[in-house]
Amino acid sequence: GGPRRLLLVSNSTLHGGGYLGHCQQHIKSFLGEKVKRVLFVPYALHDRDGYARTAREKFESLGYGLDSIHESCDPVEAVRKSEAIFIGGGNTFRLLKALYDNSLIEEIRKRVLEEGIPYMGSSAGTNVATISINTTNDMPIVYPPSLQALGLVPFNINPHYLDPDVKSTHMGETREERIRQYHEEPNTPPVLGLREGAMLLVEGDKATLQGVTGARLFLRGKKPTEHEPGTDFSFLLIDSNLQNP
Repeated sequence: GGPRRLLLVSNSTLHGGGYLGHCQQHIKSFLGEKVKRVLFVPYALHDRDGYARTAREKFESLGYGLDSIHESCDPVEAVRKSEAIFIGGGNTFRLLKALYDNSLIEEIRKRVLEEGIPYMGSSAGTNVATISINTTNDMPIVYPPSLQALGLVPFNINPHYLDPDVKSTHMGETREERIRQYHEEPNTPPVLGLREGAMLLVEGDKATLQGVTGARLFLRGKKPTEHEPGTDFSFLLIDSNLQNP
């Protein structure tokens, strides 16, 4: 066993770079030398074979073997045997439904929270690591049995967080307005808006903002606050008053 270890990345690809290129050094220092193989979960995309090929190529270039859970005849057993888990991006509703359909929610929780294996998510994979997928940007193209997710952290994240473009004539809600609408509902947890290029590293009860861009933090009933890389977000892990069980 050991404390939870999470690397929650906003996006898989940053403008001008290749797949996971902007965070590959973070991945290497996060997984370290003990991990030899990573279990990849490609459920967020329809073409699971193609997705697994892309991820395998990247992880092998970093020195890690990669097994894709969709190639396993027993996904639960694959999670039980895994040394590390990486859930990739795509459609969050499709991803969460597949996690429920394959009875993986409790298994992944147990491996990560009780046995301390590293968990990495990007985009949709970051969304499902939180309390719920209520603050995803995706369309509900399928219907998971619940919006409750893995609950590896007691708050929500909005990946690919976008600031309003002051020159835009677009009249739809900004991302900030949508998160505020979420917080108009009672007992809603904090939402961390992770810009592209940002990621959150969680080690036990310590959470640190990493990457090249900042994040915006939304607390119910309070003005949003701006945070630079290096910010200590550990208080989000322990403030039970803000949690929504």
